[in-house]
Amino acid sequence: MKQLNLDEGEFALILSKAVAGGELEDENEPEEWITQRLLPNTVFIGKDDYARMCINALKILSNVAATDYGSSRQRDMGQLWADMMRGYLGEIAFLKFLEKWNVKARLDHEKRTLEDYLPMDIHEVQFDGVPPRPPKLRISVKTTKWNGIWLDIPGGQFNHSDIHVLVKVGVGRDHLFAFFKEISVFRDKILKIGEEAGSLTKAESARLYDALPSFKEIPAYITGFAKRDLPYSDLPYVGKKGRKNYTITGWNGPIRPGDLEEIKRREKIDGKIQFTGIGEFSHDQGYLFNTGTLLWQKEEWDRVVSSM
Repeated sequence: MKQLNLDEGEFALILSKAVAGGELEDENEPEEWITQRLLPNTVFIGKDDYARMCINALKILSNVAATDYGSSRQRDMGQLWADMMRGYLGEIAFLKFLEKWNVKARLDHEKRTLEDYLPMDIHEVQFDGVPPRPPKLRISVKTTKWNGIWLDIPGGQFNHSDIHVLVKVGVGRDHLFAFFKEISVFRDKILKIGEEAGSLTKAESARLYDALPSFKEIPAYITGFAKRDLPYSDLPYVGKKGRKNYTITGWNGPIRPGDLEEIKRREKIDGKIQFTGIGEFSHDQGYLFNTGTLLWQKEEWDRVVSSM
């Protein structure tokens, strides 16, 4: 899809996940979803913004635990850096989205404690002709890849912010490599050292360079948001029953210990309860939303901006 700098395979993934998340019913009829939701709510992240988020993530890298949430698996610094950057790219994408309302906003990525970050990711806003000030709403931004279909807010974090925004960022596993190629880290440093050490011929160096991914503007889809102060019901799920197992395809509100067992009892399931696209989450308490339940229309964003 040319408007989003995506090839056919990438767009097919986005479309299939939009269907899985409940954003539209039929991937064979995506025109309304594309024109009314996807394109208006997508922004692009260029090289300069990418570089800023790259440095901001590097500044606090040493203060972040290397353990994946909910597991004992250790991430190396490169993976941790890339993961942090993906989150920061979602935040900068949301700031660019706010510019459509002539709102300038600022993030705060200085070294702080977790408690400082929980209430909001946006620390300052500025409207036309008005000095910068803290936002009146506490806004949290969560980032996922194109294949994400859940806004998952564990523990008590949901009540720490007024608005929870989900952003899908079009970066894969190679985004750091593409950026390093763009700023000549490979051509002028790594590959040059390989040539000087005799490990590479110039022809081999050129082939390796050409095989590396090239940087391009990164599309980011501001998928929607969940509001803290809406009246959510218990066990807000939808799903489908298989021969033995049950697949939850949608959720819109709180999830608590024992909920899945209750669903199992209600639906008379002998096998497993699983969530579409992910299987299971690493926790059983918090708030959970599939992308189709998120608020996303312009008038809903207008109300958020007017309350900021």
